[in-house]
Amino acid sequence: MSTDISDPGHGHSPAAWAAVIVMLVAFTIGTVAFWLDTAWLVWASAGLLVVGALLGWILAKAGWGVAGPKYVAKSH
Repeated sequence: MSTDISDPGHGHSPAAWAAVIVMLVAFTIGTVAFWLDTAWLVWASAGLLVVGALLGWILAKAGWGVAGPKYVAKSH
């Protein structure tokens, strides 16, 4: 176990959870669309993947990231 206080939290924040969930949905849709040979949906899911990454960044800048003022870490 690390006792380092500067530990970034490994993404246990609402910003990280929202980004990962959106990107997992995008990846799943893209995989199924690729399997079904639906090119437009593959590209739409790639766009949704970028949206998920931007969502995480925006939420982190809005204070919902690990170091943000709106995030309260749970004790383990």
